[in-house]
Amino acid sequence: MPENKVVFGLKNAHYAVITEDETTGELTYGTPKPLPGSVELSLEGRGDPAEFYADDMLYYSSSNNQGYDGTLTIAKLTDEFKQEVLGEELEETDSVLIEKQNAKPQNFALMFEFDGDQKAVRHLLYNCSASRPNVTGSTRTSSKEPSTSELSFVAAPREKDKAVKVSTTADTTQGVYDTWYESVYEPGTTAA
Repeated sequence: MPENKVVFGLKNAHYAVITEDETTGELTYGTPKPLPGSVELSLEGRGDPAEFYADDMLYYSSSNNQGYDGTLTIAKLTDEFKQEVLGEELEETDSVLIEKQNAKPQNFALMFEFDGDQKAVRHLLYNCSASRPNVTGSTRTSSKEPSTSELSFVAAPREKDKAVKVSTTADTTQGVYDTWYESVYEPGTTAA
């Protein structure tokens, strides 16, 4: 299949909660769950280039990939995401979500895709940590324009292999492409 010439249209955001073995530090990913209502995603590279000056000039420089600072604008965060990732607690008696100062947020993998002129490109950020979203609202006017939530997060490299992000290509096997949202992709573990 030919490569996309352009990409557009964010969709199919999913998240998978990460648990870390306290003894080995090995990461385990939960089953990916939908995060519906994706509006916009921006990823800004983290890491400053290292520069060394000698002989009255830039003598050496190298890049430094520390992942991404990200913002996901979404129609509404699900209550399940708020509990599993942000650490909010569900008070069972009255079904009320409680945000506590000492909440223990969980890291997560974030999966999403951008549509293309040939085929959608699927992406996976392996190690994300989210900040509490801002809460906004406004008086309703004659327009029925919905409010959105903005989730700020950091996508950092994994410690074991330094992987930050993977994406499908025009040549990605159909099996990997079709099962992208069933589990978190690990390089070299999927049969063709």
